[in-house]
Amino acid sequence: MKILIDNGHGVDTAGKRSPDGSLREYSYTREIARRIVQALTAEGFDAERIVTEEEDISLRERCRRVNAVCRSLGSKNVLLVSVHNNAAGSGGQWLSARGFSAHVSLNASDRSKRLAKCLWQAALDNGLRGNRSVPAEMYLAQNLAMCRDTLCAAVLTENLFQDNREDVAFLLSEEGKQAVTAAHVQGIKTFIKQNQ
Repeated sequence: MKILIDNGHGVDTAGKRSPDGSLREYSYTREIARRIVQALTAEGFDAERIVTEEEDISLRERCRRVNAVCRSLGSKNVLLVSVHNNAAGSGGQWLSARGFSAHVSLNASDRSKRLAKCLWQAALDNGLRGNRSVPAEMYLAQNLAMCRDTLCAAVLTENLFQDNREDVAFLLSEEGKQAVTAAHVQGIKTFIKQNQ
């Protein structure tokens, strides 16, 4: 199974940061994506980041990169996880929403939904629940290009809130980085084990 990890947004993307500027989504998600790939590769999995550049790579180009791999290896042999931080507002003030969520497209395949459930359960296992409700199906369906326009099982994760003080403090701690990384690695491994 080829595991593709997307770290959304770039250094030049406006906003996408904590109100105090201590967390910048582009930087944080790149670090987490690197950690996920390193952890999976160390265990013998075939994993890579689809965006190694610092600048913002368009959704169209990111989807093109994923789909090129899908066409080469076969869509059933590829999965995609797009790593993000959530925000309850526009970034100017601290708010109270907290926690992890997994998102699939409105046209999501059963494989995407199963991957999302594995990731959400792993996030809960790693203490990333927060104060948001957990839908019975353990994923949220939205019209998201990275999930909608790619040919493989695809999930976008929102890893806590960049406009919540407690979440930001946790995200920036080594404990938090390890928990977010572990949630992704565990969820991906569970999905692969269940779908061999």
